[in-house]
Amino acid sequence: MSVLIELQNPYHYQQIPSESALQCWADAALQTAYQDDPSLLIRIVDEQESADLNAEYRGKNYPTNILSFPFEKPSIELSEEYNIDLSQLDELDDNYLGDLVICEPVLQKEAKQQGKSLEQHWAHLLVHGVLHLQGYDHISDEEAEIMETLEVEILGKLGFANPYNEVTGDNEP
Repeated sequence: MSVLIELQNPYHYQQIPSESALQCWADAALQTAYQDDPSLLIRIVDEQESADLNAEYRGKNYPTNILSFPFEKPSIELSEEYNIDLSQLDELDDNYLGDLVICEPVLQKEAKQQGKSLEQHWAHLLVHGVLHLQGYDHISDEEAEIMETLEVEILGKLGFANPYNEVTGDNEP
């Protein structure tokens, strides 16, 4: 099973991973079996777009490294409110995971501050985001422990160090 990725890079950032690397990391983070290949959108944004989205959807007035927007089919009530043909609901892709919005300048700053390679931080954020799209969260301590343990396991299999270890200058797993 392989995640189908649509990549949007409207600001033309040059230091982003290859689509094959993004594909590999997204595939590794899949925790659910799907009948068909799941899909997601990855949008690489600047600090202003990230801040705007973070303010609108999370009520926080600053740019953030990643935002996850899991896909949910609209309810019948919502479809009636917006005059959506109910037969269209059945046509919506059950395998669409959702959208990930990654702020490249924030990711760059964090990688430097944390003493991580860009590749390591990209991999971590992508795995983190794909897990969010599948329903994992870190609101409670219990949820955070489950999600972080899973992230560390996935990243270790990909050859990356535990992203939650304090920075020692050694990025070996």
